[in-house]
Amino acid sequence: MSETTETTVLRTAVQVDGEAASYLTVERDGPVVLLLHGTYWSRVWLPVIGRLAEAGLRPFAVDLPGLGRSGGELTPATATVPALADWVARFASALRLPGPIAVAGHDIGGAIAQHLLVHGQLDVRRLALVNSVLYDSWPAPHVARFRGSGADAGTTVDDVLAARREAVTSALAGVAGEQLIADYVEPWTDARVRRSWMTMAGAADSRYTLELVPALRRSTTPKLLIWGEDDRHERVEYAERFTAEIPHTTLIRIPAADHIPTENAPDAIAHALVDFFTPQSS
Repeated sequence: MSETTETTVLRTAVQVDGEAASYLTVERDGPVVLLLHGTYWSRVWLPVIGRLAEAGLRPFAVDLPGLGRSGGELTPATATVPALADWVARFASALRLPGPIAVAGHDIGGAIAQHLLVHGQLDVRRLALVNSVLYDSWPAPHVARFRGSGADAGTTVDDVLAARREAVTSALAGVAGEQLIADYVEPWTDARVRRSWMTMAGAADSRYTLELVPALRRSTTPKLLIWGEDDRHERVEYAERFTAEIPHTTLIRIPAADHIPTENAPDAIAHALVDFFTPQSS
């Protein structure tokens, strides 16, 4: 099944590990761009997907297993960054996406993207990180508070939904209207998604990015960092450090934007990604 939005972006699915892997895309030919989310879902990429396609790219924004609209449920073993990177590689294989592939990651999706580059599950030709976790910047307090928690530990449905609503409202900053907040929070009304999200929170560990730093310093793959400057957790200072220490890296700062800058400045971010990912810029 597919559903079409007013922007010509399609939501459809492919089977991965026997479960439906839901993703947003635009049906067209062009260089593949794989878009990864973290503690949110593929909705974070919706403002830019149509623009990427209009510029000649072929975008895929996938929901990780058990999150967003994807089926399945994360376990402690499958919720780690290395395990999720392996799953993303199986997703790309299920769609027979031709390599090399450009990859962009937001939040913990950025850790997955870095892992894919360093460990080679995919042939990553270019890497973009948007308000991504870096070094020891994570887990953020609003995620870390759920580490090791669950229904038996006294966490209720209302606790998770309230916490997600609060995080979304903050991350959307100046564009956080009631309808947009409700749109972002809706997947967590599903108990299975809430359990998967808490499992991801429990698996959040900065060692998965810290251990990649030596290999990233040796990497010659072009890298682009796009950063909402008002992010209080994934602070722009981490992006500045990464740009200074990791070769072949460029930083673009987005003023007056928080943790989901694709909603605050979709045109600027889409333009930056198109310039970076088009073959002409190779």
